[in-house]
Amino acid sequence: MDSKSGTLDRDYQRIHQEATVLAGALTDLGQRASVYHHLYEDSGGRNVFPLIAAHGALWGAGYFALGMRVGTLLSAQFLFTPALRHHKLRQLHAFADAFREINRRVCVEAYTAYHLSRLHGQAVGIEHYLQPRLLAALNRCHQAQALGEPLPQPVRRELFEAFFLWEQDVIVGPAVEQALAALDWSLIRQVALRPRIEFAYFASSRDMKFSDFANTRERIEKGMRAYELAEQAGLDRVEDALGRYGVLPQAFFHDSLAHFRALRQRLNLPEALPAAG
Repeated sequence: MDSKSGTLDRDYQRIHQEATVLAGALTDLGQRASVYHHLYEDSGGRNVFPLIAAHGALWGAGYFALGMRVGTLLSAQFLFTPALRHHKLRQLHAFADAFREINRRVCVEAYTAYHLSRLHGQAVGIEHYLQPRLLAALNRCHQAQALGEPLPQPVRRELFEAFFLWEQDVIVGPAVEQALAALDWSLIRQVALRPRIEFAYFASSRDMKFSDFANTRERIEKGMRAYELAEQAGLDRVEDALGRYGVLPQAFFHDSLAHFRALRQRLNLPEALPAAG
């Protein structure tokens, strides 16, 4: 291994390890939201995928809590078979954890992709670490930032779509299929497959009611619709709407940069963002 490829691999491992620490445990959805927001903020508002992912994490915190309450109520049908009821509730907890794990993994890989491409986007061998379409879109983002230029809306859309299709193919699709295969509770399965996504910046969630969450095409359609609604609302308003979930602390809204630095300090990470090793 030559020195350049060795540096690339070393930086990938270092950034990925840092991302794993920042993403936290399964239930640290608020922490992940602040990491997602960091990626949006660090890009100067050019990388919209993590901003919408932050909404996904914060909305998910409330949705999972509601789902557990509903599941507990529905488990009353097994009241006279306690062992079966316990088994079904265990399945429900595992199902919710599977979706939290999806969110955690996406956070890890989104952080890694952004910071690795920021450091080594033009390096020989980088294509072994990042999917070509995503790498090209990230490089355009980093170039615009280096030049102090805005990223035009069509190019922002391309970056969002590249990120979103990558996560669906590599993480979300296989994980959703596996989670549903393990859920042997038809009533909960029916509910789980038909969520209504209600991000705080939506003027209306009418178009965001799923008929089948297991359908990849529908997930992509809804994900791209979430992006379109964000652009229509205005990204500043979408960013401000992170406060409506009641999950992130006031320190985040007072100074998000200081909040992220404090998070890194609390997790014993270097104060500075990843730099070339």
